[in-house]
Amino acid sequence: MAGAPGPASPQAPLLVACALGIEQVALRSGRRPAGPVRVLRTGMGPRAAEAAVAAALAPGGAPEAAVIASGFCAGLAPGMHPGDLVVAEETRDADGVTPCTGTGLLVAALARAVPGATLHTGPLTGSDHVVRGPERAALRATGAVAVDMESAATLRTALCHGPRPVAAVRVVVDAPEHELVRIGTVRGGISAFRVLRAVLPAFYEWHRSLLLPRR
Repeated sequence: MAGAPGPASPQAPLLVACALGIEQVALRSGRRPAGPVRVLRTGMGPRAAEAAVAAALAPGGAPEAAVIASGFCAGLAPGMHPGDLVVAEETRDADGVTPCTGTGLLVAALARAVPGATLHTGPLTGSDHVVRGPERAALRATGAVAVDMESAATLRTALCHGPRPVAAVRVVVDAPEHELVRIGTVRGGISAFRVLRAVLPAFYEWHRSLLLPRR
């Protein structure tokens, strides 16, 4: 990991990175917070996430932005259901581990923003492909609670461009007992979409809390 999470500048915006158009639609169509928030669609996969986040944080963009990776994920633990929320304590992939900032703040804010939602915390692991069947169990054995393709690359790239708060919040759309084929045609996918629509105010609350002076 290059650099460590640092405090947000008082003028720093919040960059929320997601991979898919449907994720961007969900995040943009929910209740918008009153604050400098940009929802960036990166495209699918770690390399696309790296390129899009690097461009967004380059000079002329938002170089000091706090960054949250969001969207859908595959849950790894038995008993997970579509619509459950995953708040990463760290992201992992073959290139290393990135600790997340203010996990407790995010959990509390999400509990207020999405009352009744089940929240899981723990490591969020990265993959360069959709995970199915036995591979899911192997990843669970590493201690990870969920997997997606972009979060680890997003946060690692963000920190490569300077210290900043980083976090990852994902909504389970696919779980061991609820494998998904197409997101738009399955009840679980609709449930996950509705939860994702509700999270943006919690992201802003997290970001605002990080700007408050420490006592």
